[in-house]
Formats: sequence, structure tokens, C-alpha cells
Amino acid sequence: MQDYTYIKNNLCKVRELAEKAALRAGVKTPKLIAVTKSASDDEVLALASFGIEAIGENRTTLFNSRYELLKEKFPQTEFHLIGHLQTNKVKYIADKATLIHSLDSLRLADEIEKQGAKHGIRIPVLIEVNSGREEAKSGVMPEDVLAFHESLLNYEHLSICGLMTMAPDFENQEDYRPCFRETYKSFEAIKAQGGFDTDTPTLSMGMSNSFEVAIEEGATAIRVGRRLFLQ
Repeated sequence: MQDYTYIKNNLCKVRELAEKAALRAGVKTPKLIAVTKSASDDEVLALASFGIEAIGENRTTLFNSRYELLKEKFPQTEFHLIGHLQTNKVKYIADKATLIHSLDSLRLADEIEKQGAKHGIRIPVLIEVNSGREEAKSGVMPEDVLAFHESLLNYEHLSICGLMTMAPDFENQEDYRPCFRETYKSFEAIKAQGGFDTDTPTLSMGMSNSFEVAIEEGATAIRVGRRLFLQ
């Protein structure tokens, strides 16, 4: 039988680092979303048995696979769609996603609205912010976030729960800070206006290489994958 102690150790280490970063910043330790795209089914089951409560996937096919894998044995698991979401794929995850992190266009909002109406639910979403202003990446440009948020207010089946950003890849952790800081400013501006549909909005920032800086800059959720499965 495979020994998954390395996953347990990695999980403990990530949680320890997250708690220390939160302590430095004087904030609550953020939600840890485990990104499992590189993991086997057995590794995901092991991770769930060690107490992870939120799974994040980039693609709808793997999202649904993880959902089927965990829904009966670990029914409290949250399932987050964190990658770019094509409009023709919304229907496959609309009634399963705890939170969609990647709303970046009115076209996508229209489809989420349509699926929400079909299922009679309000679908929780985060606005994706292109904090690095990268042409090759999806997301709303930082200077357009407030206007984009305003354009979503009449959608009856969208629940706007916060912001998400996927910063560029940097070697130096400090280089992430301006991207996270600017996203936090937009987050706080919308929150101050009562613009989120929850009393505890989500600011999803930081991955394996950057989650400590993200926490220091206000992240309430971090998305960690690779570091959980290192052997």
C-alpha cells in the first residue's frame, strides 16, 4: 500500500507557513484550496483524509472527476473552479461549484446567469483580475474592475463573492507584492460600497510560490497545488 505521509507532511508545512504569514499580517489564516490537477486519484483521496476541505481544478473535466471521486466519502468538500472557464463548459459545473473563481467577461456572465436560472440557484463567482496586465492571460484589467463589477449588479442568478487574481510568475517573492496590493485595493473599494453578496467576501490570491506574500497583502483564500504533492 502506498505511503502518503509526504502529503500529510507537506500539508502541515503549508498550513504552518500560512499561519505564520497571517500572524505577521495580523489577519485570519486564509482558506486553503488544494489544486489537484497534477495529483492522482489516490493522492487526492489521501489529501482529503488528512483534512483538506476545498479542492480546486482548472478544467471542467477534471473538476467533475474529482467531484465524483469525493462527493460520497467526503461530502463536506468544497469544489472550486479556478481556471479559465469557457462558456460552453459552464453547464457541466454550474450546480456543483462551490465557487467559480474566473468570471472575466459579460459573455461568461450571461451563460452563468442562464445556467443559474435553469437550476433555480444563484451561482457564487469571483471576478478575475489580470493584475499583471498580461496580454496572454484572461481577467479584467485592474483599472476596469470597478466598472465591470457595476455591470454585473443586475444579474439575478450571479452571487458576486469577491475577487481572484493569478499573478505573473516571478523568481523573487517580493515581485508579487504590487500585483496583490493593487487587487486588494479594488477588493476593499467594492467591499466598502457593499458590493459583494456576502458578509465574508473572498480575495483569492497566491499559489505555491507566492501564498505567503499574498496572505500578507490580504488574501482570504490561497490556491496551493505543487507544494502539497512533492516527494
